[in-house]
Amino acid sequence: MPDGTSSTSGAPGTPGTPDGPGPSTTPTLSGGHLVAKALKAEGVDVVYTLCGGHIIDIYDGCVDEGIEVVDVRHEQVAAHAADGYARLTGRPGVAVVTAGPGTTDAVTGVANAYRAESPMLLIGGQGALSQHKMGSLQDLPHVDMMAPITKFAATVPDTTRVADLVSMAFRECYHGAPGPSFLEIPRDVLDAKVPADRARIPAAGRYRASTRSGGDPDDIEALADLLVHAEKPAVLLGSQVWTSRATDAAVELVRTLNVPAYMNGAGRGTLPPGDPHHFQLSRRHAFTEADVIVIVGTPFDFRMGYGKRLSPTAKVVQIDLDYRTVGKNRDIDLGLVGDPGRILAAVTDAASGRINGGAARRKEWLDELRAVEAKALAKRLPQLRSDASPIHPYRLVSEINDFLTEDSIYIGDGGDIVTFSGQVVQPKSPGHWMDPGPLGTLGVGIPFVLAAKQARPDKEVVALFGDGAFSLTGWDFETLVRYDLPFVGVVGNNSSMNQIRYGQAQKYGAARERVGNTLGDVPYDRFARMLGGYGEEVRDPADIGPALRRARESGKPSLVNVWVDPDAYAPGTMNQTMYK
Repeated sequence: MPDGTSSTSGAPGTPGTPDGPGPSTTPTLSGGHLVAKALKAEGVDVVYTLCGGHIIDIYDGCVDEGIEVVDVRHEQVAAHAADGYARLTGRPGVAVVTAGPGTTDAVTGVANAYRAESPMLLIGGQGALSQHKMGSLQDLPHVDMMAPITKFAATVPDTTRVADLVSMAFRECYHGAPGPSFLEIPRDVLDAKVPADRARIPAAGRYRASTRSGGDPDDIEALADLLVHAEKPAVLLGSQVWTSRATDAAVELVRTLNVPAYMNGAGRGTLPPGDPHHFQLSRRHAFTEADVIVIVGTPFDFRMGYGKRLSPTAKVVQIDLDYRTVGKNRDIDLGLVGDPGRILAAVTDAASGRINGGAARRKEWLDELRAVEAKALAKRLPQLRSDASPIHPYRLVSEINDFLTEDSIYIGDGGDIVTFSGQVVQPKSPGHWMDPGPLGTLGVGIPFVLAAKQARPDKEVVALFGDGAFSLTGWDFETLVRYDLPFVGVVGNNSSMNQIRYGQAQKYGAARERVGNTLGDVPYDRFARMLGGYGEEVRDPADIGPALRRARESGKPSLVNVWVDPDAYAPGTMNQTMYK
């Protein structure tokens, strides 16, 4: 926020002030209406919000511009929903919250979008500039708080600048790897009216450049050469493959050059299950034995063992939208910065004319990996088909995987139960997998469902919650009922924060494994019915599939409460380094 008050004696931007022009017959626009016009120019058609006195003029503008205002029960939900909407549509999601606690409540959602590289805009209210540093209601240094977790954070100092700064924030959302921006708008700036000809209102499609850089041509040639001559190549397709809508280019590369592909994050679903180049359970073997490994759009963070899980003798190539990610935590042999789709398409073109792209001699390598996959699946199969009660989590996620259709968007929100699902659930199409991302934020499930059903109303949404995760934002199940947004929800209920419980047992012994991580036996099916949705309880594994189908057929927001074995832990939980 600026250190001084407005340069005018009246409200910022008010005509007739000492520094402004005289009375004008030009139509006037308020700051809230300028916000709405700028959102409309960006293609925004919905904003997520929890009401507050500082921000209501934005609602008035949205009504005039035909932008839907969706009111939720917690600002964290609004921010997560904006993040989810951006992931699904490629357009920036927008949340509008009031000052002070309204903005601080949204911090977690913004931070999650920041780590997940999701382009969203949070607009927060603020006390009037004329009351700056006087102790106005809900006054906090929002910009200072938001700066470390956004790509851009600023105060709008004058009503004439409102739309200009909104467009500036959107530009920053798409600079390099996408991410969130934040704007605070003081109440008097937002409410003031200015002549329309004094306000800069950027025209749609004319205020930011294309971000689809194709990479260095010499590096394209170098990568093509590496892949052509590789005996055992492997590629990991990360979230940026979906973010940049590079699915077609990625599929063409792996099929043309006969390269096995692994997928993580939002990259899941790039190749459908059953595709000869789709691999999942043999990743460790592949990254140990490969001679060329191409990492596309995912950082060397904890999910990648900070790069240490890759063969030290392999040629490692990294492709990313952000130059700061390339070579971070691990040395690489080649780094390419730019749009993954443009780069992968160019590599395919460069390699295709060279001895069949090297594709023919890789059959043995793919057969080797397929055998590893089959062995891993056979080892797990008894648990996937287990008839035990309490229900084994592998049985639950296997039933969910069988339940998904080509049109099902899958959302995972939880710790241990979602870790199980990451090894089993396979989305059938690109853009049909959603999880928190690398921040590991619990509570994204209901907000992501809200965003998914509004962004893609033609799609079925299936969400798996841990019981602890659901409780964080679960009251907005009522929002889904209120807006008539049906989905199939499943709660894997073990009355525990099991991922943490396991770690405590390993570090401190069985006598202290239950400290601070045990929850009540909550019948979430009844919770759903209380709020007007569909609810059903499952204790027998044979009943999971029929219950899911009844939830689908109900046409309502639903929760199937499945009691799972509290003493079964996912391999990913047991292998976490923080517990060792």
